Amino acid sequence: MRVYDAATLRNVAVVGHSGAGKTQLVSALLFDAGAVNRFGKVDEGNTVTDYDDEEILRKHTLSAALAHIEWRKHKINLIDTPGMSNFLGDARAALRAADSAVVVVDAVSGVQVSTEKVWEAAADGVLPRLVVVNRLDRERASIARALESIHDHLGRACVLIHLPIGEEKDFKGVIDLVRMRAYTFATDDSGKTSEGEIPADLAGAAAEARETMLEAVAEADEALMEKFFANGTLTQEELSDGLTRAVRAAKIFPICCASGLHNIGAQPLADAIIDYLPSPVDRPFPGLNPKGEPTTLAADNTAPAIAWVWKSIADPFAGRITLFRVIAGVFKSDSTTRNLTRDADERLGHLLLLEGKTQTDIAEVHAGDLGAVAKLKDTHTGDTLGDKKAAFTVPPIQFPEPVLSYAIVPKSRGDEDKLGQSMHRLIEEDPSIAWTRDAQTHDLLLSGQGQLHIEVTVAKLKRRFGVDVTLKPPTIPYRETITAKTEAHGRHKKQTGGHGQFGDCKIRVEPLPRGADFEFINDIFGGAIPRGFVPAIEKGIQDTRMRGYLAGYPMVDFRVTVYDGSYHDVDSNEMSFRMAGRLAFRDAMTRCKPTLLEPVMQVEVYTPSEYAGDLMGDLNSRRGRIAGMDAKGSSTVIKAEVPMAEMLTYEQQLTSHTGGRGAYHMEFSHYAEVPAHLLPKIIAASKAERGEAKPEDEE
Repeated sequence: MRVYDAATLRNVAVVGHSGAGKTQLVSALLFDAGAVNRFGKVDEGNTVTDYDDEEILRKHTLSAALAHIEWRKHKINLIDTPGMSNFLGDARAALRAADSAVVVVDAVSGVQVSTEKVWEAAADGVLPRLVVVNRLDRERASIARALESIHDHLGRACVLIHLPIGEEKDFKGVIDLVRMRAYTFATDDSGKTSEGEIPADLAGAAAEARETMLEAVAEADEALMEKFFANGTLTQEELSDGLTRAVRAAKIFPICCASGLHNIGAQPLADAIIDYLPSPVDRPFPGLNPKGEPTTLAADNTAPAIAWVWKSIADPFAGRITLFRVIAGVFKSDSTTRNLTRDADERLGHLLLLEGKTQTDIAEVHAGDLGAVAKLKDTHTGDTLGDKKAAFTVPPIQFPEPVLSYAIVPKSRGDEDKLGQSMHRLIEEDPSIAWTRDAQTHDLLLSGQGQLHIEVTVAKLKRRFGVDVTLKPPTIPYRETITAKTEAHGRHKKQTGGHGQFGDCKIRVEPLPRGADFEFINDIFGGAIPRGFVPAIEKGIQDTRMRGYLAGYPMVDFRVTVYDGSYHDVDSNEMSFRMAGRLAFRDAMTRCKPTLLEPVMQVEVYTPSEYAGDLMGDLNSRRGRIAGMDAKGSSTVIKAEVPMAEMLTYEQQLTSHTGGRGAYHMEFSHYAEVPAHLLPKIIAASKAERGEAKPEDEE
């Protein structure tokens, strides 16, 4: 394998909404560059970057995958990323590893919700971007409508550098507006192209689009602006150089045209990636110095070695495969490095070059390049590897918190034994899932970004690790609280043959503001209860409040003040006062009007505007409170606060309402009281699931 200098590398994250054709476009690039000898298609399940069984089955990318092409003596590393909202954590990690992004937009649907989210993530890192209007061969495809959607959602800095030759079934090539040449493609998906003059019927449109591009390039550079005003145009060299500088400075975002399915436009796209997007040399990698201050590190092979882990893959045969970017220096096979995040040595075995799931051993990985290695002992996603002399670390990736939980039940004892280790490996691969045991119900809870995310994780458990589990309905993390102030008395007295047990306490209980959790105050004066026994009272109350009163959910947002009591010189001990605390708490609950709290989610629904009215009505029927609406071109964003319990079936309902064109995102907002008419049903369901527990003081 040829070793590439950092200046001849391009690290590109291919991002966009699900269904925009990212994987198919990557497949066309791989085929045209000779990286593969067969043009893979998503519908046939034989693309390089969608190789997981679940991806092939669902015909959607579920996890970021790495591939590369060699083009014009350059190496382009392509990271194909998921577009479904449940899996965008992987796309954000890929954007951190890359120097630029190719943002794929469907020529019919325009800019959709996930496209906007990854665009915002790229903008946060001031990442250069190139937009591809893909699937121009589809019925109702329109470059004019796509361009309008791009300008509405992504901004006017997006400028055409390609113009399509034909649309829908007549789409057959592109006009390069920089070189003013036409490229026509064969109709057999072979990628064979013919270069020629611009068709006469498109000459006017091409001249107009080129003029728009010239003006954008001139506006991005003061010196070019003066030349443009003085001469009315720019020279070819000024245009090319000015466009490159503006793109790499994230001032202009060029727009290309393509059909990944019919292999049209992939080669001009590869040329544009090399001509306009930055190499690692052009974009020093951001990180932190030893003082925790922001800094950057240049891609220099002679510098101390430093690399950043952007992804882990749980391979059932090879174990953990770690994907990393070499920021500086050189990493070599069969060597030792240091995990600077965890302060531990790591032995590097064979370094790997990945082409989807295909692994090729390589001797070394140089500055700016992407590589992989198997079976690292202590290294996880987000860790920094290398030489301490580099004095550089990369901040961890902020993966989204899980928003939905299901209980999982292993189907056999053998599955239960393997579940823990298998889940641990999947969480290493996808940190946006979580796996815990509920302290109240003892359920094993699998949490993720949505129902699909959880279903895919369960399918991976079975396919990769042979662990079969059943999903139970989602667990709503209700809480209990109080709504009235009261005083209570707890007295525990028990006489046995030897020393007895005696504990006596009086408490005041009062509500606190939402989110305050629990507060305990010692207001004992005059030694009514020895100071050493007060923590035992608090412990008894803590024990009982975590088991709830109404329905077994933890009780929050209240204050307990212990203000009086009594003790016995011989019979009092910590256990007696702990039991007294429990009894006092239960006594208080009979008068302080306990109720349930439910989690309320902050929801954003992205939909074509024609469905907005129906969706608002649906959210209202789910006890939602509409917080606002924003119009974005032909789309509408509805913002609302909706109880989590009402959102469990929303994914399917939204798909049904909008024909699959809508999307939503939700995250936890706050807890609110459950309406009184719903309390009996929730309490009864909780008791039926738990069974009637015997009183704690009899356990």
